[in-house]
Amino acid sequence: MDLNTEIAVVGGGPTGSFSALTAAKLGAEVEVFEEHKEIGLPVHCPGHISLRGLRELGVSVPKKVLENKIRGVAFYSPSTYEFRVRFPSSVTCVLNRTLFDKHLADLAEKAGAKYHLGAKIDSFAWKNGFVKGVLIKGNTLKSSIVIDSEGYPSTLLKKSGLSTLDRSMVVYGVEAEVDQIKDVNQDMVEVYLGRNFASGLYAWIIPRRDGSAKVGLATKSGNPGKCLKYFSSHNHNARKKLSQSRFVNVSYHPLTLGGPIAKTYYNGLLVVGDAASHVKPTTGGGVVMGLNCAKIAGETAFDAIKNRDCSEKFLSSYQQRWSKAIRFDMAVMRRIRLMLDSFSDEKLDKIIRLCSELHMDETLQKIKDIDFQGRALLPIFRNPKMWVATLYFLFAAIT
Repeated sequence: MDLNTEIAVVGGGPTGSFSALTAAKLGAEVEVFEEHKEIGLPVHCPGHISLRGLRELGVSVPKKVLENKIRGVAFYSPSTYEFRVRFPSSVTCVLNRTLFDKHLADLAEKAGAKYHLGAKIDSFAWKNGFVKGVLIKGNTLKSSIVIDSEGYPSTLLKKSGLSTLDRSMVVYGVEAEVDQIKDVNQDMVEVYLGRNFASGLYAWIIPRRDGSAKVGLATKSGNPGKCLKYFSSHNHNARKKLSQSRFVNVSYHPLTLGGPIAKTYYNGLLVVGDAASHVKPTTGGGVVMGLNCAKIAGETAFDAIKNRDCSEKFLSSYQQRWSKAIRFDMAVMRRIRLMLDSFSDEKLDKIIRLCSELHMDETLQKIKDIDFQGRALLPIFRNPKMWVATLYFLFAAIT
């Protein structure tokens, strides 16, 4: 390991690698430090990602990484109500997250970034109020700028006393694979609502083309592993589909749903991805949002190196740019999340039933972007059905 570099990236996940890829392609010297011994492990995400989001980022997905393409979603209320939305063509894909993470790391390496595996960063290296590198195994790696993509729980930020995420909005997820599943549409994901197994988010079944599936949930209360067992054995619809399934590769990971942290730049430091809570509050999905911010982080870091100015005044453009790109949508999604969290199971039953009775699927099929949900919802509010549904949601929230 060299003890000097221009940009040090903490974390070899998608946002860390995409930041490194962006900066390295522009010509910066970049080194990436990943605490685990293999990129992409352990798996923390089912890899259900929008096709449009990847396409607009210019991210190609090799065939070996692609596990399925999805055209719609089935929502199941806490009791027996069901509401389906099916789009004219595929809107999302299911990725092998380990292979996807390795793919992005390979691209970054080919662009010139150097990777260090099994390299856990102890802390930032500070000098005169500036982050001047990282401390690792008693050594200081000096850098002009650090991109913190360490993920949850933002340990390095906490150690430094810097702004961190809203822990009141954290849910605890569990993810597993099942070898087989019955009675599901291969091109539809399934979302299950219910406070008794997934308070604060939902449970999901994501099918693969080979007949297997990814199953998981996230909850604010209770042990997520026990909640998954309860869901698979007690939920009426899930029990029938998972009765013959064998659960393997179970993993656990918290999700932050509170929206971006207050400040993502300091002297010599940028924060991106889960560490910055660049995660959709409605779904817990962080890949596309994180990659958008990672691209901006890589560009900003390169500009800082080129201009020999790593002050927070110069680096503040990073937050200005990502805020312009996602702040409105994040604010809308946070408000929706808080509203959903306030609903009882009985109200969720009524909402799912209302959506079905109003044939809301016909309106929702017109949504063109499932990542930037704030802007995506605005055009469909011209439909009177959306106003009826919205007024009901608001009434349910305040009562």
